[in-house]
Amino acid sequence: MTTPISRRLFAASVAAAPGILSAQSAGSKVRTAWVGLGNRGGKHIRTQMKVSKDDAIVKAICDTYSPRLAKTKDDVISDQGIAPDTYNDYYKMLADPDIDAVFIMTPEHLHRDMAIAALEAGKHVYCEKPLSHTIEEGFEILKAVEASDRLFQVGTQRRSSRLYAKAREIYESGVLGKTVYARAFWYRNSPLTRPAWRYDIPADAEPTNTDYAKFLGPARATAFNKQRYFQWRLYWDYSGGISTDLLVHQTDAIHMMTGRHYCDSVMCNGGIHYWTQDDREVPDTVTAGFEYDDHFHISYTAAFSNSHYGYGEQLCGSEGTLEVMNLRYLNVYPEQARGLPEAVTSRPEMHFDARKDFNETNATNDHIKNFIDAIAHGAELNCPAQLGHEAAVTGHLATMSLRKNKKVYWNQAQGTYHFG
Repeated sequence: MTTPISRRLFAASVAAAPGILSAQSAGSKVRTAWVGLGNRGGKHIRTQMKVSKDDAIVKAICDTYSPRLAKTKDDVISDQGIAPDTYNDYYKMLADPDIDAVFIMTPEHLHRDMAIAALEAGKHVYCEKPLSHTIEEGFEILKAVEASDRLFQVGTQRRSSRLYAKAREIYESGVLGKTVYARAFWYRNSPLTRPAWRYDIPADAEPTNTDYAKFLGPARATAFNKQRYFQWRLYWDYSGGISTDLLVHQTDAIHMMTGRHYCDSVMCNGGIHYWTQDDREVPDTVTAGFEYDDHFHISYTAAFSNSHYGYGEQLCGSEGTLEVMNLRYLNVYPEQARGLPEAVTSRPEMHFDARKDFNETNATNDHIKNFIDAIAHGAELNCPAQLGHEAAVTGHLATMSLRKNKKVYWNQAQGTYHFG
């Protein structure tokens, strides 16, 4: 069944349903529904039950692989003591008027239709990054958000990190001097027996318990394929690869720290240089350069063949360098270049540890709690749809540049791009 057909069936069912009453006005807990219970969703549904146990309850869950749905039901019962309703069909789940908010943790090619349908059903939405599979889809979601009165959070969780808030504070103090250059990188490695993004495929997975048609949604039709279903990040039909899984987090972090929102142009290249023995389509090695119209540049690299340098973001100013490493360590070093005044070179270094100094173990915990707090208590969202869209645009532009092997230019005012 294709997504457009599902949405038509969904629209008819919602039209017949009673009006939706928000959890806040009902004086009860926020009732959430989760769709996509794999690595990310299966983990963070339990995060919600931990960090927002006083304000929210999991009302329903949905997945197209039935053994995973059954396992998650058991997890929810174990954690909150109440069984959730279970669904194989997301659009039928949306017709439940008792659901206040939806967490969309599916592959990115399903985000647009699922997000818009949830908004049309009157649900608040938490959508995992990237917001969309294309720039055009992102604008469609923004239009739907604007037409609704619902809250919409995007899962670029560094926006909820206290460590990154401290980094922004340091940058804004001016201690780095004139900052025109930043770099970000993400390096991973794994043994040849466990290739990158080749997630485990359950031995019992078969067409009878894996609804492949619903997984495909608006993507082109293919025969049942376990690799595509369980290892979807490796294929262009469902994923933007490194650019929309890793890069978007880091360009968004730099935007947040420096107060920027968009780039002017991107040139990206790379390829499949290490994992050459399988049918993956997305690169395992990427380099990208982002130019900004206010004399700022981001240099980005990622590789899946070496993990020595970990991952992080660095702001390189004329008077100092700020780096955030591995989502845990924030370091600031004064410049020691010859001829700089002692007032600069004698500045003390600064070092912060997210766990020790900010009691922060995982920013996603705070990001999920922020979403629930916004619904239950009126807190301000840390990453509303517009910011999530801006983060996704940088990733999509990098993907387009790489696939076309051309520099791509972005017009923020018009929301359009063209290739050089």
